[in-house]
Amino acid sequence: MAADTHCPYCALQCAMTLTPTDAATPPGTTDAAGPPVTVAGRDFPTNRGGLCKKGWTSAELLAAPSRLTAPLVRDADGSLQETTWDAALDLVADRLRGIRAQHGADAVGVFGGGGLTNEKAYLLGKFARLALGTSRIDYNGRYCMSSAAAAGNRAFGIDRGLPFPLTDLDDATTILLLGTNVAETMPPFIGHLAGAQAAGGLVVVDPRRTATARLTDDGRGLHVQPAPGTDLVLLLGLIHVVIAERLVDEPYVADRTTGHAALRRSVAQWWPERVQSVTGVPAATVRALARRLAASERAYVLTGRGVEQHVDGTDTATAAINLALLLGLPGRPGSGYGTLTGQGNGQGGREHGQKCDQLPGYRKITDPSARAHVARVWGVDPEEIPGPGLPAIELLGSLGRPDGVRALLVHGSNLVVSSPNVAEVRRGIERLDLLVVCDFVRSETAALADVVLPVLQWAEEAGTMTNLEGRVIRRRPALAPPEGARDELWILHELARRLGSTARFDTDPEQVFEELRLVSEGGIADYSGIDYALLDSGAEAFWPFPRGSSGTPRLFADRFHHDDGLARLVAVAPRTGARPAPSPDELTLVTGRLLEHYQSGAQTRRVPELLDAQPDARAAIHPATAARLGIADDEPVEVANERGTVRCRARLTTDIRTDAVFLPFHYGDEQAANLLTSDAVDPISSMPEFKANLVRVTRLVEAGAGS
Repeated sequence: MAADTHCPYCALQCAMTLTPTDAATPPGTTDAAGPPVTVAGRDFPTNRGGLCKKGWTSAELLAAPSRLTAPLVRDADGSLQETTWDAALDLVADRLRGIRAQHGADAVGVFGGGGLTNEKAYLLGKFARLALGTSRIDYNGRYCMSSAAAAGNRAFGIDRGLPFPLTDLDDATTILLLGTNVAETMPPFIGHLAGAQAAGGLVVVDPRRTATARLTDDGRGLHVQPAPGTDLVLLLGLIHVVIAERLVDEPYVADRTTGHAALRRSVAQWWPERVQSVTGVPAATVRALARRLAASERAYVLTGRGVEQHVDGTDTATAAINLALLLGLPGRPGSGYGTLTGQGNGQGGREHGQKCDQLPGYRKITDPSARAHVARVWGVDPEEIPGPGLPAIELLGSLGRPDGVRALLVHGSNLVVSSPNVAEVRRGIERLDLLVVCDFVRSETAALADVVLPVLQWAEEAGTMTNLEGRVIRRRPALAPPEGARDELWILHELARRLGSTARFDTDPEQVFEELRLVSEGGIADYSGIDYALLDSGAEAFWPFPRGSSGTPRLFADRFHHDDGLARLVAVAPRTGARPAPSPDELTLVTGRLLEHYQSGAQTRRVPELLDAQPDARAAIHPATAARLGIADDEPVEVANERGTVRCRARLTTDIRTDAVFLPFHYGDEQAANLLTSDAVDPISSMPEFKANLVRVTRLVEAGAGS
């Protein structure tokens, strides 16, 4: 029977229908009978029936030969061998008890993921805090949305990526896209840009001439190409022009914001000519862009990871919010500010307890009233809930250290590809006493584990996701899982039972969601008015959705979520020494995604069509830069700095600035871009510096070449 569900990849959560086929390849085999379901696009506001090539090929992974269908345990000779579920879980529980007894509860860490359903993310946080008693839990959303979340909470008092339905963009006359390549990362999104393109108002800020930047060609908009790492200065320059030329929406700012005077003083030094000297963006362009935004009746400012994955990412996102507030965009019909969540459940994943400083409902773990509310639902004393833990980089930095994490449980994340300064992460993993990985393929991280527990894929499980609009949607199973794979809810239940926990760990996702509703009630991310019956009825469900309400498709119409109802204009400035200046022989490394791949590539590199299209990493270099370095197209190169070395082939293109080199981050081993990225973090969000690291690029002489 066909099942209506959603794509397993990005936060657009495109709707699809899966229909089981009669002839399918059994999981773990190598014959060519085909995938067990067919995929059809389904009409839905975000994708309108369309899918990208990742979505169209998503069924291929369900029966991939690399699919795990039995637990794996590392034996005495160091190899992973299949075992039974009872043996694997007994081993994990026994080892966890021993480590906790010897080193304390915080010697056990948990690392989650932004692709987990709301139910799994919620139960994982509860499991860490009650069954394990540890505060050491965080997730890979720390690498994705943390700066945008921190900026949104600081300015608005709430963090919902898009505080309006995506279809609101359809009627825009100007859309400013900062640091996002939606044409490749979430292709159906570009259908919502057509109105701005027709009005000549699509503005794309990116140091690369991406597929998204090319959407501005032929009079449809403007591509602004600043030097990498200078987005904050560009935004300060735009704010300067808006203030200096009296383009501010004065009634809106007076009635709905606070902090204007300090902001005005803070941007006085960033006149357009000075901005040009730092960013390379012409002063005339800075002025024209500010005027265009101010003159548009329907304008949006949208940010992505390109401007947020920096040591000053929170301040850069804050500057974008300041610009939008000065123009009176947030909460105004037909206009707004938003940030584009990346991972499939990146929004829901950060709301219900995976983050080290949060409890479900986006409650602060240090808030006594929040702790009391959650404790009542969980049936425990508030003192039993640990306090705040360590954000991802600190958590990983503590692996195997004295007083650090000795055992790590990983759910939905491929740490040794996706983490910054990944060589150091690998060394930390080698120091662990126990690494347990839940995955459905043998990812690079799973290959290092002591125990690998095979889990379900999206087409085999029920649950809910929350997309980039804050819309809660249903994931429905289309087929039974392979014999030997288990739902993570069941795994957490079984481990909690073996560890002697008396807390409730349901295995039915609907029952878990019912508990999540109660725990979230009254919180910022209130889901109490949503249930499976509502979602199955086809009703739209945007949080906050308090019990008895009809949800909140659009935020900020009347007030912001601070107690006084006002948004905060927060003065920010570039920090001296935030990142070193390049030497003459260095380039700035920019990392990002390819159309064919997703995140660490653990899924998409196992789909033949996608892998054939992009089989390996290529270093994109400008021809003028390549000529200076003596590098020809397709020649092998080494991209290196003090943290590591990536070996790949060069791809010469004029789509990148002469002072930069681009690497995709989907590949492992010696092609892992994160061998080169810094684990220095934003002081507010703990976001690592992914997008502006200095490297040297040199030509490699292949074996046998020359005389």
